[in-house]
Amino acid sequence: MVPLHVGDEVDRNTYSELTRDDLKWKEMDSTNVETETFYFVSDEGRIAMAQVIYSNVAGIRITGQFNVKIFSRDSSQAHLWCSTPLSNIEFSQDHFSFYADDCALELSEDGTYYTIKSMNDERAIVNLKVTRTAPGFQGGKTGTTLFGTDLQNPWGTMRHAFWPRCVSEGTITTKDGPVDFKGRALYAYAIQGMKPHHAAARWNFVDFQGPNYSAVMMEFTTPPSYGSTVVNVGGLAKDGAIVTAGCANTATHTAVKQDTDNDWPEPSGVRFVWNGKDKDGKPVEAVIEGPLGDRVDRVDVMAEVPGFVKTIVASAAGTKPYIYQYTPKVTMKLKIGDEEILEEGQVFSEATFISE
Repeated sequence: MVPLHVGDEVDRNTYSELTRDDLKWKEMDSTNVETETFYFVSDEGRIAMAQVIYSNVAGIRITGQFNVKIFSRDSSQAHLWCSTPLSNIEFSQDHFSFYADDCALELSEDGTYYTIKSMNDERAIVNLKVTRTAPGFQGGKTGTTLFGTDLQNPWGTMRHAFWPRCVSEGTITTKDGPVDFKGRALYAYAIQGMKPHHAAARWNFVDFQGPNYSAVMMEFTTPPSYGSTVVNVGGLAKDGAIVTAGCANTATHTAVKQDTDNDWPEPSGVRFVWNGKDKDGKPVEAVIEGPLGDRVDRVDVMAEVPGFVKTIVASAAGTKPYIYQYTPKVTMKLKIGDEEILEEGQVFSEATFISE
């Protein structure tokens, strides 16, 4: 059973700009994990993420989680990681906003900004605003990959949508005081309409933020039962416009080292390539290539994820999910038609391994 690639709806160079209606929470009845995640690079160089996870296990158990991570500037210090179960979850009537006790994630009426507020963990009190400065996008017409032999009634689905270029403002207040997150941000929406280990065996993710351009890429490889199919969606943006987006991109680990703790091939060098056309039909290629540097964290998912996800994944033999995280400063080589541009920026990258 090979899934229908998100870009196969027309061809791999297609994408659609997001409307406000594309940003509704789905609140599906079947087993799924739905997330809204925000990645931050402050003007002072601090890197963080904030995330709401909404999960439904077979319509029997509904849970929510609010995650915050502030990466340490010093490798000798621990990152700040707060993962809090949510109570009394509800959505706004129009499904654009999410609420729980001491937590609110709201989309503005005009669909241009989110506010993220949380007081459910005194170690990280969140008061942030993320405003898009370029249109959002999804691959193909719907951003959705379908799993199964009957595509009218797919066995499972996967959907991603992004605001690749945003500005952020506000603070995350820690025990040491408020950390200012005025700077750049990325918003990523995802829904896995199936058990996570059935959807993908491994993932690559990169968020690049530079002074003039932003880039995002999300790639997953399905398990062998779904043909080890590689699905990639990504895009490039500048203020006011999507430069290009689509599904003809590639993520390659150019160098790896075996993690002696779990035998995963941890990447030490990467090559991310975005391919597409701009609105004038000119070819666009962007390349980020080189060493990742030392990882900033290795996340043992089974040790850190909420119990409900652990229950789903633990039932599958051979799953040992780990996420490797990196934050190098890089130079992106961008070519638009005959014009060549070098853009220095900050990367946040993840390589996730779930199963062989």
